[in-house]
Amino acid sequence: MSEPTWGFLTNHFYVLRSIARDPSLTLREVAERIGITERAVQRIVAELEDGGYLVRAREGRRNRYVIREGRPRHDLDAALPLRELLGLDERIAPVARRQSFID
Repeated sequence: MSEPTWGFLTNHFYVLRSIARDPSLTLREVAERIGITERAVQRIVAELEDGGYLVRAREGRRNRYVIREGRPRHDLDAALPLRELLGLDERIAPVARRQSFID
């Protein structure tokens, strides 16, 4: 039997979870972990920022990301907290509430 060419989760999920677990990762490192291009990760990060799920903070020459709850997702998973959806332990990368957005 051959390996499947599809998965249950999207690259957006993998990028967000990688950043949540280790906010110090570079986008290149995220791309290598997931197996997609760095340009694809840049596009996904921009979309996640636009959606309110990530806020970028500059630290010297690097970016660090803060995970935010963001606007409601699909009706089927909107009731599930982002932390739970990402499988994050409370000790790993706190997820800020939507009200604490920095505009």
